[in-house]
Amino acid sequence: MKIKLIADSGSTKADWCLTGGNETGHFATQGISPYFLNAQQIREILERELLPQLPADVEIAEIFYYGTGCLQPKSVQIVQTALQSVWPAAAVTVNHDLMGAARALCGRNPGIASILGTGSNSGFYDGTRIVKNNPGLGYVLGDEGSGAVLGKKLLQMYLYNSFDEELKARFDETYNTSNDEILENVYRKPLPNRYLAGFARFLGENRGHYIIENILEDGLNEFFFNHIYKYSESWTHPLHFTGSIAWNFRDILQELCELYELQLGRILRSPMEGLLEYHQS
Repeated sequence: MKIKLIADSGSTKADWCLTGGNETGHFATQGISPYFLNAQQIREILERELLPQLPADVEIAEIFYYGTGCLQPKSVQIVQTALQSVWPAAAVTVNHDLMGAARALCGRNPGIASILGTGSNSGFYDGTRIVKNNPGLGYVLGDEGSGAVLGKKLLQMYLYNSFDEELKARFDETYNTSNDEILENVYRKPLPNRYLAGFARFLGENRGHYIIENILEDGLNEFFFNHIYKYSESWTHPLHFTGSIAWNFRDILQELCELYELQLGRILRSPMEGLLEYHQS
């Protein structure tokens, strides 16, 4: 029986799963992005964080890796090289995270697949491949509806002193930070997208406050306007979502689908559940 290692990686965290034979197990590491990491750095993460979690005698025959940033051939090669260096005997397939989301959410049926996590992305999947994709542009120019952009909107309002006294007190108690420290993390330290996305937790913990609700509704509506609306298939096929932002704020996604008379499909916290179904079928 061939043992498969399936991976789904965003910018913040990566989920890994063994399947086949008697081997099963779910594991987690930090996120892997070829935009920010080279092959050697990725290999070091795998050796430091993943290998110690795996059964010592497991022989992996196939690796199916779905990850953020794996759209361009150069980025795919970086991840492929890293994986192959750790498991030289395995057959390695590297795909972008949107394909992973589409297979997890839609299986072999057509639909609109969207990722709302640290970053955001979407595409129309015909049951086999992504045939339309509206580019996300990253958290500086795009990534509407993502944790990074929602966190950025929150920090903008905080730094502009747009919070009322109650919300400002909650924020200061939660983070005990300063304007200078925020700017240092955003402009001078590595992986600012992860830092920004970390503030999405505050949004979830303070639901019901009008400022929080406005940030969430405006941010997710921007995703619909700039991405979902660009697919004519959105009015004839279900809309599926995955990612921490999609899961935690699924009530807003449902409201937007009802408002725009669109069909809401599956919402998964993580694509891994659906990917296991896909690769086991």
